[in-house]
Amino acid sequence: MIFSTYNFIFLFLPITFIVYFLLNRFHYFTVSKIWLIVMSLYFYGQGSSDFFAFFLASIVGNYIIGNSMTRMEGNQGIQKKLLLAIGLAGNIGLLGYYKYTDFFIENLNLITGSDYTLKHIVLPIGISFFTFQLIAFLVDSYRGETKQYDIINYLLFITFFPQLIVGPIIHHAEVVPQFENEANLKLNYDNIAKGLFLFAIGCTKKILLADPMTTNAQEFFGAIAPGLDLLQTWFCSIEYTISYYFDLSGYADMAIGLGLMFNIIIPQNFDSPYKARNFQDYWRRWHITLSRFLSTYIFRNVYKKDCKWRNYYIATMVTFLVSGFWHGAGWTFVVWGLVNGFFVCTASWMKRKNMKFPFWLAFPLTAVGVILARVLFVSNSFSDAWYVYQGMFNFTSLGDSITAAFSSIWNFILWHKSSGLRLLIGIIICWFLPNSKVMTEKFKANIWTAVFAALLLFLCITQMNKVVQFLYFQF
Repeated sequence: MIFSTYNFIFLFLPITFIVYFLLNRFHYFTVSKIWLIVMSLYFYGQGSSDFFAFFLASIVGNYIIGNSMTRMEGNQGIQKKLLLAIGLAGNIGLLGYYKYTDFFIENLNLITGSDYTLKHIVLPIGISFFTFQLIAFLVDSYRGETKQYDIINYLLFITFFPQLIVGPIIHHAEVVPQFENEANLKLNYDNIAKGLFLFAIGCTKKILLADPMTTNAQEFFGAIAPGLDLLQTWFCSIEYTISYYFDLSGYADMAIGLGLMFNIIIPQNFDSPYKARNFQDYWRRWHITLSRFLSTYIFRNVYKKDCKWRNYYIATMVTFLVSGFWHGAGWTFVVWGLVNGFFVCTASWMKRKNMKFPFWLAFPLTAVGVILARVLFVSNSFSDAWYVYQGMFNFTSLGDSITAAFSSIWNFILWHKSSGLRLLIGIIICWFLPNSKVMTEKFKANIWTAVFAALLLFLCITQMNKVVQFLYFQF
């Protein structure tokens, strides 16, 4: 079940919301939380029924291990380390089995010449996201940075349906206290209005912008061959880059909006990343909760000031290596992560040397760098990515004269009027309009915002028969 469907909007959400606040209205607070947990588990089970038992076992097992470490005194260091190792091994092992088994088999066959059969294991929805949340919970429990959470509030922290599938990756310390606060169990009409407004924006990003652009771009990237046309190659590469942002940020907006409706503040995940002027700035704005996790639990454990082999650049490259491998089981993802790490290190080096490109140069260079890196991300193989890069500089496809080139460009524009207009609207939104974070901060519940949100939702509902799955479901 995904947010942008009739079943979710007209059945699951209203039933879950009404029963939850009715139970709270009559002070059945514990029962209402259990209801929300049950409905969240149902929500998850609709997408990954085969994995459901393992999902339950995982979250309960992590709760037992985490609380056990929290109760331990300072002289029980060995036991705490053992429990942490068991917990991390369980989480990483489960993620590794479902996400990386075929990757390791393929590489084993390649290196040894063996012929082991691929397992073709179906990736459980959301496993990459809730695994990071569980790892953060375990590490913080080991460090003594958690308390003994009530099982019900802990289960809500992990299973709360708005963020369960594609994030944002929430931290226990920022959300469990919200579930513990009884003031959040009462209806808040301002939060409901703001939540519906954000949900409408996210739904619009997903259905009206991301889905059609994604469908078109994936058709191109699914049929890569030598001799690609320059215009088509650049158009589809930019189209996928823009659609990818709207797809993921659209989900985040819907998740944050749904959280507000239940009086739960979910952290922002994007801050106009395509307005960045270098890759350091880009990664501060892009998938903020993932960057926060990687910074807290990977970078800070590798980086050591004044240590040659654990300096900023090494720690950054290790962090992006992990990021690339987390995104997908393939060498293209690993190299994509390393490329981003190299760009971030370059931006950091320039900053240390007080070197700064003017905005008119820095902005387009960053934008082109993001597009080129995204080609590697979406391509099925290095060969496909190479053909795309060749196509980007295949000037002969424009013709053998300036007149022929202008004719090719004009015909391309005419042939792609509707998709080109949609892409242009997407670029304008990314570059020139306020993002959902700014709109939320300035939001005022009135007739105009209500009409605006209602209109957007109406347009989305008319297109829900064409919904495409969220791109991050495959990660």
